[in-house]
Order: sequence, then C-alpha cells, then structure tokens
Amino acid sequence: MASRTMVIAGVLLVVVLVAGILLYVGGRPATLVWASTQLNPPEEQAFVKQELLPGFTQETGINVEFVAISYSDLATRLEAEMEAGKVTIDLIGDLHGGLDLFASKGWLEDLSKFGSLEGRTFPETLERYSHLHGIKAYVPWMTATYVMVVNKEAFKYLPEGLTEQDVIQGSDKWTYDALLEWARNLYEATGSPKLGFPAGPHGLFVRFLHGYLYPAFTGAQVKKFDSPEAVEMWSYLKELWRYVNPASTTWDAMADPLLRGEVWIAWDHTARIKDAIVQKPDQFVVVPVPKGPKGRAFILVVAGLAIPKNAPHQEEAWKLIEYLTRPEVQAKLLEKVGFFPTVKEAEGAVPSGPLRVLVSGVSKQVSAPDALVAMIPSLGAKGGDFKQVYLTAFEQIVLNGKDPREVLPGLAQQLQSLFQETGAPLPPPDA
Repeated sequence: MASRTMVIAGVLLVVVLVAGILLYVGGRPATLVWASTQLNPPEEQAFVKQELLPGFTQETGINVEFVAISYSDLATRLEAEMEAGKVTIDLIGDLHGGLDLFASKGWLEDLSKFGSLEGRTFPETLERYSHLHGIKAYVPWMTATYVMVVNKEAFKYLPEGLTEQDVIQGSDKWTYDALLEWARNLYEATGSPKLGFPAGPHGLFVRFLHGYLYPAFTGAQVKKFDSPEAVEMWSYLKELWRYVNPASTTWDAMADPLLRGEVWIAWDHTARIKDAIVQKPDQFVVVPVPKGPKGRAFILVVAGLAIPKNAPHQEEAWKLIEYLTRPEVQAKLLEKVGFFPTVKEAEGAVPSGPLRVLVSGVSKQVSAPDALVAMIPSLGAKGGDFKQVYLTAFEQIVLNGKDPREVLPGLAQQLQSLFQETGAPLPPPDA
C-alpha cells in the first residue's frame, strides 16, 4: 500500500512539475506577449511598462511582456511564425496600413467572436475601417490627426448665415466656401490676412493638399489628380491664398503664429498646435475642418489592436484590449503620450482645460456624419516623391500662377508611376 501511495505521489509531483514548466518555462507562455510598433520611444516605453501595464496585471493577474518593434521587423516576425506554425505573439499594436496587410494574408483572428466591448462607443468611421477583408481585424486604439484652431476673436467676423456653433459642431454650413468668405471678412476688417498654414520647409502643409482638399473636392487622393474637380479645387486654393498670411511659406508649425496673433484661423497637426491650446485654453477652440463638395475630408492616423491567428493566449489578449480601450485609460494615453482616444466616452474622462479643448475638436471631426477619411499611403522610400508631386503643383499653380490644366496632367503621370513601381494600393478614399 505504501509503495502504491508513493507511486501516486510521484505521479502527482510529475504533473505539478510539468504544469509548472508549461506555465513558467520555455518562453513563458503564461505571459502575454504584446508586440507594438507604437509607443516605442524610450520615454513612452517607460510609461507603458511602469504606469500603463501594472494596473492591468494587478487587476487580472496576467503579466504582459511589451515588445517594442519596428514595422518591418513585426511583419518579418509574424510571417516567420505563421509559416512555422508556432505563434508567440498574443497581441499586435500597429497602424491601419500594417493591419490591413496582415489581414489580407489571413494572419489575424476575427475579433467579432469575442463580442462587444461594453461601456464604450467607437465612431462609425473608425468602426468601418477596422473591418478588413471580411473580418473584424482590429479594435481602434489610438488616433492622431490634423485640425483647425480658431481664435475666438475671429467669430466676430463670421459670414452671414454661419454661426459659431456651425463651425464648432461642423455643420453642413461649415464649408470651404464659408472659409473663403470668412477669411475675406477678416482681411477686410483687420487689414491683414488672418488665415495661416504650416507651408514652410519642414511644415506639414502637403498633408492638407493630398488628404484634405483633394478628397473634399474630388473624392480621392490620387485617382482624380488631374480631373475637372481637381482643377476647380486648385482654382479655389488660388483664391483662398489671397487671404492667407504670406509668412505661411516660412512657418513649420502654427502654435507660435497663433499665440502671437498673426493668424486667427490655422490648420496643423494636433501636436504642433498643442502649445497654443495649453498656454491659452480660453482663447482658442479646436474645430472640425470645413466640408467640400464630396465631404468633410481629413487624414486620420489610426493605431489598432489585433490578435494574430492561432495566438496562444487569445482570451487574455482580449482582456488587455478591453483594458486599453477603457475611457479612463484612453484619457491617460492622451495625457502621457499625446495620442487621441478612439472611444467617445473618453472625452468625459479628460480633465477640463487644454486637453479637453483638443479632444472635443478631434472627436467632433472624427464623428462627423459626412466624414471622408484619408489614410497616408505607405510607399516606403518613395514617400518623399509622393509629397513632392503635390508640393510642385502648389508651387506652380498657387505661388507661380500657372494654369492647373497645364500643370496637372504631367504630375498625374508621375504620381501613378509611384504606385505602379512600389505596388502599393491607392490610399483611401480612392473612388
């Protein structure tokens, strides 16, 4: 009897040891592996590891290994794991373009099987873009964008029929034609042009051209580059530029011109106008961009969370997604690293003050019913050539006064060649 008891005890010991090995040895499969192309700078990694994830581990008992990884290395690693049939990554954090690629190859789980995330509302635009190749490919996690900032003094000079709330809420009356009339009113009333853009050598004005004006007037960034609608758009910009501060071609960011009062209406990346809002939150308001004939077009940089096909800890990964998209966690991401929330409820979790001003404007733009989202194309080494096409058109047509019908056809051929050479898909919107 004693020997039998010893045998049973021995078997139990082996079982316990094997379980321990499975849980804690050989790559630590009990630890969730989160590979992310986002939040990679040292200070952002420190925030993730020291502030963001400890709360999740304390609540769930699930440890997380945060792996900061480059775009190319993530694609290489994921492909290798898929081919080997041994997936070690449990959760992916990446931009829309990368997740689109992974979904097209069948490397991502359909997240619809996990159900919905209670207590949070994702804008319809983000929800639509997260469905790729027949599956719910990712959960929207963080965003960045470009917006307009208005000095409240400018509201005294609105064109007839346009109200302050029309601009702040992004109503149908807030159009590019209304912007032109408003800019003209400001010029005539103050004696100087009060509209400004970051069109300097290191400014981001090119994003306004290809991701805002082009889709708003033509419905596409690339396909209709030399269309009649594009000619109309360039003619509009030539007229608008009469009321743009001429120093715009020297400005790389718009916070300082806003603070100095040189411009009362400005467009720029959220990160580059943040200082103006932080220093004078009662003086400025962030508003959606105007709408054009095809819609209210704007660039949206979207980072999402996805679970690889056959990931070893999918339920745990879904719990981390639930945690990272909570309104209070999203508000903390904005406060610490400057990425904007993807859930509408996060606006209420952001303390009043400068950040609330920024979140309110961004949220209204992303949630606009006429939103026409543009994604920055992924052209690799040819990205600079892509931008130069639009800047050349601007220089020749707006600054040098050439006829757009003569300028655009040759540049359109250059643009198409870039996508043919790289094999990159046309960026949305592309119809």
